Amino acid sequence: MLQKTEGDTVADHIARALGERIIKGEIAPGARLRQESVALEFTSSHVPVREAFRRLEARGLVISEPRRGVRVTPLDPAAVREIAEMRAALEVLALRHAAPNFTTRSFERIEAMLTSGDAAEDVFAWETANRAFHRAVVEPCGMPRLLASIDELQVASSRYLFVTAYPTGWRPRSNQDHRLILDALKRRDLEQAATLLRRHILTMERLRNVPTDDRTRGSRPE
Repeated sequence: MLQKTEGDTVADHIARALGERIIKGEIAPGARLRQESVALEFTSSHVPVREAFRRLEARGLVISEPRRGVRVTPLDPAAVREIAEMRAALEVLALRHAAPNFTTRSFERIEAMLTSGDAAEDVFAWETANRAFHRAVVEPCGMPRLLASIDELQVASSRYLFVTAYPTGWRPRSNQDHRLILDALKRRDLEQAATLLRRHILTMERLRNVPTDDRTRGSRPE
């Protein structure tokens, strides 16, 4: 079980743990989440469980249906292009605002994310490094609402990655796109970096072949 982080409330911990499982596909799309089962697992009352469910719903990871309870949001192949287009637009916007604020330390941080991604031995480690890279290139924009929106779109992207990575197989790989983006930023060539970033994100559209029957390697808890 994911360990509770210092400062977490019970609802924080439950939402974080369930969210991670949903993103990784360990809880299958469409699976029902029962308050009783979750409360028992986390040795909590129903109050923090309900709060955790509300937070997961706000992130788009679960849906609450009258008289039917809560279930994991199904994967919708038709949404992939929308997610990719939104990410491309927002990340490029953030990059343009971030560019004047890049420092040598910023580039060192981005380089570290590249190294972590290249060294990843499984899709989970790779995706962690991938998300960290994308966060590092936009975070200097200093626009918290924009960054929060980007984070939520990254979560949606990750779900599609995990559901497609296992059926097709995953092998360690070097991310040349990330390298080219970093090189352009170091040259202070913002237009090239923005073009590369948009093109890179839109390659996510290849994930449109998500299984429509919601089958994943995860469980379907009741």
